[in-house]
Amino acid sequence: MATDELAPAPPPAPAAVAPSPAGGDHSPAFSFSIWPPTQRTRDAVVRRLVDTLAGDTILCKRYGAVPAADADPAARAIEAEAFDAAAAATGGAAASVEEGIEALQFYSKEVSRRLLDFVKSRSADAKADPPSEAAEPAS
Repeated sequence: MATDELAPAPPPAPAAVAPSPAGGDHSPAFSFSIWPPTQRTRDAVVRRLVDTLAGDTILCKRYGAVPAADADPAARAIEAEAFDAAAAATGGAAASVEEGIEALQFYSKEVSRRLLDFVKSRSADAKADPPSEAAEPAS
């Protein structure tokens, strides 16, 4: 048995790293923005709101389900109002990822708050306006 057969393999060569341009300006090949959300994301939020308003959820059990015909326009209004509030709070676009995260958190909280306000007001309106059959005396 030759001694070179037992010698450990040489370590792999380090990967070549391209030098960064002068001034430290890194131009990534990939870029993303947290805020504002894409239209696709906003549409997904609306779909989820419709499911929450009209579906079999704890919110519906407590405050009453919203008919599907009413859930879609309500969900669109809730999302649009929350988006506008978040956009106004951030001045439109976020300058950094951290600001984008803050704007997205604000938007999420606004969606939740407005959803809850909507179902509570709808429930209160339903309690204030009893069905006409109950108001009529029985003969």
